[in-house]
Amino acid sequence: MTTNIFGAVHLGYVVIETNRFTDWRRFGADAIGMHHDSVSRDLMRFRLDDQECRFLLRRGPAEDVVAAGWHIDDHATFEHVEARLRAHGVKSSVGSVEEAQLRGVERLLRFPGPKGITQEIYTTPVQATEPLHMLASGWVTGDSGIGHLAITTAKPAQLRGYFATVFDARLTDYIDETISGVKLKIRFLRVNQRHHSIAVAAVRGLPLDPVRTRVQHLNIEAASLDDVARSYQRVHELGFEMALTVGRHTNDKELSYYARTPSGFEWEVGWNPVLVDESTWQPSTHQGISEWGHTPVGQTILDKLDQFRVGALSLARREETVPALSGAGIPDD
Repeated sequence: MTTNIFGAVHLGYVVIETNRFTDWRRFGADAIGMHHDSVSRDLMRFRLDDQECRFLLRRGPAEDVVAAGWHIDDHATFEHVEARLRAHGVKSSVGSVEEAQLRGVERLLRFPGPKGITQEIYTTPVQATEPLHMLASGWVTGDSGIGHLAITTAKPAQLRGYFATVFDARLTDYIDETISGVKLKIRFLRVNQRHHSIAVAAVRGLPLDPVRTRVQHLNIEAASLDDVARSYQRVHELGFEMALTVGRHTNDKELSYYARTPSGFEWEVGWNPVLVDESTWQPSTHQGISEWGHTPVGQTILDKLDQFRVGALSLARREETVPALSGAGIPDD
């Protein structure tokens, strides 16, 4: 009998490679309001809760997310994922003791993921001994994980196939949106009660990717509406660029804003998204990403032209989908 691991998987941490350490410390701690730990000249971490690490930043040129860490509930499920990788002929590697310690985990396995984002699974997160020192009152993590990653792709069916194969991800819903005349379809995938841990966005009818970075944005969930408002104000006061103003999404009803990180991808701070009730939920399609708000900030015609340039360049670039795990992909329902 096939074991389904849905519900036993939670987005646990994200690894970012950057050379802009000073800007990232100000952005993460002083603007967004997370707890900051300086590990060394080339490493720093942010915490959201009692887990030692939720964001690991290492020095390097990518200016991008380079790995996503998934908390697996128990050792038996961890080993089941490992067996799936072997069954599909995908090589994995055991993380070193140092790598596990940096991520604040006790057991670590790494394997290839779509768009070059290494996927990592772990069990038994290490609890920090130092109290939290952060501007936010708190962040929602727990069984829902820390938030979500949004990825743009020219091969959405393959990305959906990948996460279904590895984590038994389920389709939550779709959004159809038109931005600057470009039609997008966004697929929202969940691995637990959180509305989505992965959002997959693609240009309809064209095999191009308009975003330079591996992720378009990442999301964390604030504990209170006041935390969202205060961090929004700090982003402005500290001079960081806002990408989208405060608004509410059509599908998960999350109230949020999007700031631009020092590395160029966006960072969404949200509040109060719906949780999925597995006994009643049915996928549907929503028109537009927002009920209100989420107005683009400071976008010029040059910015739009640059997006088209990036998209055109993507036509000549091979996108990694890990065929052994994505297979032929999962077409839209």
